[in-house]
Amino acid sequence: MTEAKENIFLFVPNIIGFGRVILAIISFYFMPTHCVLACTCYITSALLDAFDGHAARYFNQSTKFGAMLDQLTDRAGTAGLMMTLATFYPKYTFWFQLSMAIDITCHWLYLHTSTLQGKTSHKFVDMSENPIMHLYYTNKNVLFFMCAGNEAFYAALYVMYFFTGPTVLGVGLFKLIALVSMPIAVIKAAISVIHGIVASINLSIIDVNERKAIAQKQNN
Repeated sequence: MTEAKENIFLFVPNIIGFGRVILAIISFYFMPTHCVLACTCYITSALLDAFDGHAARYFNQSTKFGAMLDQLTDRAGTAGLMMTLATFYPKYTFWFQLSMAIDITCHWLYLHTSTLQGKTSHKFVDMSENPIMHLYYTNKNVLFFMCAGNEAFYAALYVMYFFTGPTVLGVGLFKLIALVSMPIAVIKAAISVIHGIVASINLSIIDVNERKAIAQKQNN
């Protein structure tokens, strides 16, 4: 009897992931001109990020493809928003470019290195040993606060281009949100840089050990 082959592309969390991609694309299209529609699609795509994880655990459908799709959608969504902000605030284009570069490169390097680490038994640098980073990794409330604060900063910059919002303490609401959440975005970017540095060190450990193993085989 032939065993039925699973189609991971039809797994529930991955279907949710495809929906996130479609919503992100719609958001990109309307970002320059239709704030409310773009925000609705962007925020819905971001919220679905939580649901696909729960679906993966509930249906026992966690896959490497799903994890990669999730990461890439997050990075692409942020990159699309950054590009739009650079056109809205050309004076700060460099900072948006730098933030986007840090977000994409450090996350990709960290994810790729983590995958390679799982295939080896070498001793690596573990950031969770640091008390502050341990809190970041293990406390879901802290992680949510950092991610939400980071998103709030860029979202507020986007919305305040179209709307001032009600005045709070003499400042427009969306501008106030941007000012309050800016330190969180800066700290989040700094953590991403640390991720990139540690991932680079761990990747170098893999390289050194692989080269050592090759040299030993050639000498035998």
